[in-house]
Amino acid sequence: MNNRNKNIKLVLPDGKVVNQTAGVTAEEIAVQINPGLSKKAVAARFNDRVIGLQDILREDGDFRLLTFEDEEGRDVFWHSSAHLMAQAVKRLYPEAQLGIGPPIDDGFYYDIDLDRPLTPDDFAMIENEMAKIVDEDLEVTRRELDRIEAEKLFKERRELLKLDLITEIEDGLSAYSQGEFIDLCRGPHLPSTRRIGKNFKLLSVAGAYWRGDEKNKMLQRLYATSYPDKKMLKEHLFRLEEAKRRDHRKLGRELDLFSIQEEVGGGLILWHPKGAIIRDIIETFWKKEHTRNGYQLVYTPHVAKLDLWEKSGHTSFYQENMYTSMPVEEIPYQLKPMNCPFHMTIYNTHIRSYRDMPLRYAELGTVYRYERSGVLHGLMRVRGFTQDDAHIYCRTDQLTEEIQQVLNFTFFILNTFGFKEYQVFLSTRPEKYVGTIENWDNATEALRRALEHNKISFKVDPGEGVFYGPKIDIKIRDVLGRMWQCSTIQVDFNLPEKFDIKYISEDGRAHRPITIHRALMGSLERFFGILIEHYGGAFPVWLTPTQVKLLPIADRHFAYAEKIHAELQKNEFRTELDLRNEKIGFKIREAEVQKVPYMVIIGDKEVEAGNISVRRKGEGDLGSLTLETLKKRIRYEIDNKLN
Repeated sequence: MNNRNKNIKLVLPDGKVVNQTAGVTAEEIAVQINPGLSKKAVAARFNDRVIGLQDILREDGDFRLLTFEDEEGRDVFWHSSAHLMAQAVKRLYPEAQLGIGPPIDDGFYYDIDLDRPLTPDDFAMIENEMAKIVDEDLEVTRRELDRIEAEKLFKERRELLKLDLITEIEDGLSAYSQGEFIDLCRGPHLPSTRRIGKNFKLLSVAGAYWRGDEKNKMLQRLYATSYPDKKMLKEHLFRLEEAKRRDHRKLGRELDLFSIQEEVGGGLILWHPKGAIIRDIIETFWKKEHTRNGYQLVYTPHVAKLDLWEKSGHTSFYQENMYTSMPVEEIPYQLKPMNCPFHMTIYNTHIRSYRDMPLRYAELGTVYRYERSGVLHGLMRVRGFTQDDAHIYCRTDQLTEEIQQVLNFTFFILNTFGFKEYQVFLSTRPEKYVGTIENWDNATEALRRALEHNKISFKVDPGEGVFYGPKIDIKIRDVLGRMWQCSTIQVDFNLPEKFDIKYISEDGRAHRPITIHRALMGSLERFFGILIEHYGGAFPVWLTPTQVKLLPIADRHFAYAEKIHAELQKNEFRTELDLRNEKIGFKIREAEVQKVPYMVIIGDKEVEAGNISVRRKGEGDLGSLTLETLKKRIRYEIDNKLN
């Protein structure tokens, strides 16, 4: 049947229906419905898939243009940019073998097998070649292939890594071409190389094992980024430089907060005294607020019999993240990867009534996850970390309300630490799961109802739930605009069944409670790393390890400084007294580097007048103050947890 003259109906995001003739491209539709937006469009969403602007539509469906402002639009832009970079590399180094080149957060990379090492000295040459390809305005075309065609094509082109990839792809093989360059790819891509523009920048090169397997060859991973205009690129490069300045590993060392020592082991954190002060403040606040919100604190061991993890299902669905079990008197024991089974066991120590529900257990529990050394990253990816964990046991009729309360509690905690912007995701059933589909659907619907009731905007993240239940994930935006995964709320119908936990209802019969797993900060280690970078090490007064540094100018001022120091300590302010024989300018600069919020300078005038001279980081000289005025000012910042 000839479909060329067939009419199709497209539904736009505002509900408007437009009639088109089958065979029209997404870009042609864009020009017709919104000429201004069409200039910014990089792709389109047609029904449930992202398509290129050059793709042809032949049937009815929902249609929406995507720009760089959309996450899916950025992926298309950066994926096209990755092909541009790979083509430039192949022109300069024809012997290079190409691996994969996906979009990532804030840019893209390409894995390359090349005998000579690429260095930053090569970046300008590669960028110049990319600019030439942009000027050539090469048309980007898609070609569908069967396995035989794909193998023949890339064998002729001597692309051995592509041939390796083809063996893993069951169906849907396709290739994208631009000029002489052809790449195995699902797409979609921009219609031409000119559409990418010249606002790109190569950033770094690192080693990466082919397919992430250390048994395979080490390739060179070339990182880069690109943006639709020069201003956006400039802003991004500024954020990258600022991120380097704020790197928690660098600041952790400079501020003496924590360290990771080879003799202890990778991914294992040593909290130094100043870092431990901040951790204690966080933990104290966390415990106080949980008690206030009806949680009961519990503590559980770091190890348990392997049987416990087999009962919970972790050995079946989480084995790759667990360490090898260890024999204790010929009985295998396991380092805990999670706290859940312990809390279930505590629940089962008593007969529970419907009047006990909801029952909320909370624990700052240290867990251990198997991580390869190549993925360890300061505080952000570790092998041992402390979860701010909790499990809520409730009746079915309480489920939605409990989730609503957890959401409110989560945002209260995050707001207190200075985070105000979020992205929220509802993650649904993955391929590997336990339990019935009915229970999964009920749990997912409860999470959805709670989000909608609390008027929280969210996106559905298909297949990203954990093996035992769906979840809500909350990402926080830091001062540099980066998103960090922290909070999670998970509904679990399955673990209660495995541990056969019950409560007695009004009718005297036993019923199964529902479990809500939740973590608000995620892990203390990672959350601390995020805080360091968010504040650039300059923590708010209520969190900072040293709130006031006393800086006497000369020996004759020491006695008065010690008196002020004692008075501040008596009022539980965290102070340091610098009695070194150094010039005052040096002491002030060092206190600035250490990011101490308040500096008290004491000289002859201060001793004579019985007051103090105060400097505030970020504000400068506050002039002469009484000690009482300073105490009130600091107390106000602490009590109100000002950020």
